[in-house]
Amino acid sequence: MKIVYLDAFPLGNDIDISPLKNLGEYTSHDRTSSDLIIERASGAEIVLTNKCIISAETMDALPDLKYIGVTATGFNIVDTKAAKERGIIVTNASDYSSNSVAQHVFAMILRLQNQIYEHSNADKWTKSPDFCYFNSTINEISGKTLGVVGYGGIGKKVVQIAEAFGMNVLINKRTLNKTDSRMVELDELLSKSDYISLHLPLTADNSELINAASLKKMKSNAVLINTARGGLVNESDLANALNDGIIGGAALDVLSTEPPSLENPLLAAKNCLITPHIAWGSFEARKKLLEIVVENLKAYQQGKPINVVNN
Repeated sequence: MKIVYLDAFPLGNDIDISPLKNLGEYTSHDRTSSDLIIERASGAEIVLTNKCIISAETMDALPDLKYIGVTATGFNIVDTKAAKERGIIVTNASDYSSNSVAQHVFAMILRLQNQIYEHSNADKWTKSPDFCYFNSTINEISGKTLGVVGYGGIGKKVVQIAEAFGMNVLINKRTLNKTDSRMVELDELLSKSDYISLHLPLTADNSELINAASLKKMKSNAVLINTARGGLVNESDLANALNDGIIGGAALDVLSTEPPSLENPLLAAKNCLITPHIAWGSFEARKKLLEIVVENLKAYQQGKPINVVNN
């Protein structure tokens, strides 16, 4: 059984991929450009992809293809309708990075509020007339309000950590549980939260959910955190809000285009912390991802596929 992994780079070279190699005639590529997908996947029954797009036309050019394993949670890179019409199974991997992303959310919050980088200067300390010195204000997060937009596995983990820190929590999700006092409409969450953390899949309905209008509803010292999808935010509007002091700051791990263009206005915006889409990628999360991909493949090979997204 021929297995081709088109873009294995995100797994990293510190993960043992022998469990994949043991499942068939395995070939992997760190990256595959769109013009090489058909050539590299030719003759493969199984194709694994993280970001490489598998269209209906690509499927038609790969008559041996029977299984597409998406090595991520989002599967919009595959035309699932076309796959179903052609009898091709598509699976994904979910809930492998909840701990990793939630940890990154608080790494960002604490980085901003404890001003660790700004105070990490031994030379200044040695010249201080006092036992301590302050470059800027440090704020406690206990007692502050965190608004969590989206309440899946990652959102729930973020809430758990926030409450352990003594934070107040507000939650917005598609269907509100009226018996849970933490669940509120989006406008209330925006207006009352000191920190707002996005944990939504990107859909046509919530594209640019954060825009000029919603930003104006936030507190002037509020911090927006996005570790979900860059398209949830209108980047020009956010940059303007930061530069004009409409909100206090932003901490972003995702942007609308990755890697970003040098023209992206957020790269030069005030009080904007950006990390390069790494929240999901702890060693433990990548190891768990591989385990899920392997289990998906084994189940398919045994005729009992799991985590199928195009039933």
